[in-house]
Amino acid sequence: MNDVAEQIVTGGDVLVDTLISHGVDTAFTVSGESFLAVLEALRRKRNQISLITTRHEGGGAFAAEAFGKLAGRPAAVFVSRGPGATNAAIGVHTARQDCTPMVLFIGHVRSTSQGREAFQEIDQMAMFTPIAKAVLQPNNGDQVADVTARAIRLSMAGRPGPVVVVLPKDLTDDPVRKTAIPKPSPRPVVAPDPGTLAQAANLITAAKRPLLLSGEMVATLDAAADLVALAEAMGAPVMSTYRRQDTFPNDHAAYAGHMEINRLPYQQQAIGDADLLIALGSRMDGITSEDGALPRDHQTFLQIYPDPEVLANRQPDFAVLSDPGPACRALVDLLKSPLDSTWRDDLHQAYLDSSLPGAVEVQGAVDLSHVAAEVQRQVPAEAIILTDAGSFSRWIHRFYRFNQPHTQAGPVSGAMGYAVPGAIGARLAHPDRPVIAFVGDGGFMMTGQELVTAVEQNIDLVVVVCDNGVHGSILEGQRQRFGPDHIYSTRLTSPDFADLARAYGCAAWTVETTDGFGAALGSALAHPGPALIHLLTDDRDIAPFDKGPDAV
Repeated sequence: MNDVAEQIVTGGDVLVDTLISHGVDTAFTVSGESFLAVLEALRRKRNQISLITTRHEGGGAFAAEAFGKLAGRPAAVFVSRGPGATNAAIGVHTARQDCTPMVLFIGHVRSTSQGREAFQEIDQMAMFTPIAKAVLQPNNGDQVADVTARAIRLSMAGRPGPVVVVLPKDLTDDPVRKTAIPKPSPRPVVAPDPGTLAQAANLITAAKRPLLLSGEMVATLDAAADLVALAEAMGAPVMSTYRRQDTFPNDHAAYAGHMEINRLPYQQQAIGDADLLIALGSRMDGITSEDGALPRDHQTFLQIYPDPEVLANRQPDFAVLSDPGPACRALVDLLKSPLDSTWRDDLHQAYLDSSLPGAVEVQGAVDLSHVAAEVQRQVPAEAIILTDAGSFSRWIHRFYRFNQPHTQAGPVSGAMGYAVPGAIGARLAHPDRPVIAFVGDGGFMMTGQELVTAVEQNIDLVVVVCDNGVHGSILEGQRQRFGPDHIYSTRLTSPDFADLARAYGCAAWTVETTDGFGAALGSALAHPGPALIHLLTDDRDIAPFDKGPDAV
């Protein structure tokens, strides 16, 4: 009987074999009875695909998002129907807005039970279609391999994103007749039309003050070196779009800073002075585009992107359908001579001056600008820095300098709770690099339990909890709009995070002053396994910008 059973190939078997053959070697899950056959197939192939059990489906999806962002290829996430799928939705939305490849598999009710409001049933298609790149469902077990292969390809094609696959329980439990695995195919290169690119080169040549905006596809498609070559050929400054600082070396003479929620005065002036904005590999998310205020009326807007839907949505003055790398290389060949570098050099100097530790006066005992500089001093350039949602992250964005590709991760969507599980995904994507995650006290209380996952898997990472006891940006908004006597629902009571981390099995340190951070960081980096630094900050030092209506 056992011999016969071992010869049966289930839908779960072909699903896992398809993942492996298409280069998916990392998966995250909160296990469920609706995909037991998949778990059994993963167990048998555990030497070929690593399965990480997280404590919450949202944590698993965040970990997969960070993995996909930094590895440039998707991780898989397996969750159960209804509550499990709902919990994972935050990571799907994050991956969509961040243009990150991911494949989420949802173990669903049996085919014969669909549409009858079975136990934990929801309409997955209706739920995920607005936030996923695609939602797929095989009609029978023989389609499982093809649908899985299609999901992987879709997640990386054009603008990358999350693809959801709904798996009725019987389709993965039952034997399948079609066991052939579709052959993997590389992502096709999107090359620019030569005539279109010649016109783009003419626009660039005619511009007096062109400004390059470096976006997500530069990172995804490893085009940072090509962008550097283009910036040098143009003699133009480069600003990195929101949370994409690792797309251009920050110490390069062309770098003019990060398009943060708050723009520094020199950046506001530069953006206003530019006559040509070139969005290279950026979909122009809401923060980068100032909620659609960019481009301004006097500016020509050139967008280079490999997905026609993005170009149609943004409606630039001039669109180039292309991956950033081929477009940069072709433009370098077409451009005759660079501009005078004075404007570019002045902007870079302004960036350097604005990112010096101590540039912003603080009122509390911890200066996060010096914390960022201390991290810079102690970690190699290839270290990965993650920042959760929250105003504390703006200190890291402003004062830490990213000089190598694939060294930054954070949610463009502003989803709290990203950094701790994201650090797990980052470490699995690049196991030889140090990983440091900055998270607020509010964000840690959402997903900090994933430290247990890191302990269980013996994953080296450092979590810095920036604890000011408040929801900082919201509290600051209350202060500005209604006055300091109208603070409501934004103060937090939290545990001792160092004690909590030790209870999870982590090493931990508490730091109350700027001077105490360096030694704690050195010890945390030297510790084998996960470590946490509980950093007590002051709620008067919300963000490193002048207070005003846009400073929240």
